Amino acid sequence: MVLATAHLLGIFFQRIGQPRVIGEMTAGILLGPSLFGRLAPDTFAHLFPADGLGGLDALSQIGLILFLFLVGLELQPHEDTSVGGHALAASSASMITPLVLGALLAIPLHNALARDVPLARFGLFMGAAMSITAFPVMARILTERGLLNSRAGAIAISCAALNDVAAWCLVALLMAASASAWLWVLVRLLVYAAAMLYLIRPLLRGRAPSLVTTLLILLASSWVTQALGVHAFFGAFVAGLVMPRGTPLAKLVEPLTAALLLPLFFAISGLRTSVGLVSGATLWLYCAAIIAVAISGKLFGTAFVLRIRGLPWRESFTVGALVNTRGLIELVILNIGLDRKIISPTIFSMMVLMALVTTFMTTPLLVFVRRHGAQ
Repeated sequence: MVLATAHLLGIFFQRIGQPRVIGEMTAGILLGPSLFGRLAPDTFAHLFPADGLGGLDALSQIGLILFLFLVGLELQPHEDTSVGGHALAASSASMITPLVLGALLAIPLHNALARDVPLARFGLFMGAAMSITAFPVMARILTERGLLNSRAGAIAISCAALNDVAAWCLVALLMAASASAWLWVLVRLLVYAAAMLYLIRPLLRGRAPSLVTTLLILLASSWVTQALGVHAFFGAFVAGLVMPRGTPLAKLVEPLTAALLLPLFFAISGLRTSVGLVSGATLWLYCAAIIAVAISGKLFGTAFVLRIRGLPWRESFTVGALVNTRGLIELVILNIGLDRKIISPTIFSMMVLMALVTTFMTTPLLVFVRRHGAQ
């Protein structure tokens, strides 16, 4: 049922100009407790028992890892040497601006809905959650729209990678027992990155590694980043970056990943999400403020910085629209905050709505900017 619904909604959303991933996300939400669980609770409990999703979740995680490996493998260095500087500037703007705005917004939210949590911890979490970019969702949108190796695509994908590493480090800081523990994680992450770029990559240069070697490097890299407190898909992406082009794994796994495993990841993640109800004018006002702050910090902050650096408005807003995508990585962070009781179920529901709105608006914004954006 999950795969059939995800496939059909993926086709529907593709025909109305949205990427398939939006349909796959929507499939999980419609089949989840937010709709199907409310309309037919007994049937929902029978079809999707809480203890019966472990196997599907494991398959979906493998699909995510394989897809991010393929993205890293296909990402070619852009001939424009200014891409690195633009990506660093965009990453700084799209991280710092929503972080500050989210922390400021946390003050009234804390007084109204989160008095049991220390303000500093709550504010840092809200800022980190606002700073997230949905790396897998954005990569899927770039791939489907043929923008992965464009200048805007190269800036956006690099910006998203830097953003999410920084955001995961902030979350690790919140989870760590002390600042020294967080610094130790950061040091180990830098050692890992240096080993992949300056040890593994030169060893693989000029040769096509076997399928077994490729899988071992991919899984080991994913395991290391997961163990360091940063999600396993970053390790998969880095493994793809250091791997020489033409590896046999790509041709073997790409069709299976696109048709089966990746839709399963988006659908299962949505299936576990309960949007909940936000009732009352005050709560809807808070929800609208969260959405407005999220869009302002990411989209406009990034676009203005890139414009100042000399990029055309069209490319600047294209990158801003892409990094404004939050999607399911946001939901991962929010679930961590809910489990650790940093945020309440009410704030969780508001933040989920923000993640859905900012993800759904990405493709219409890209189309609008392409048609009407000034050079």
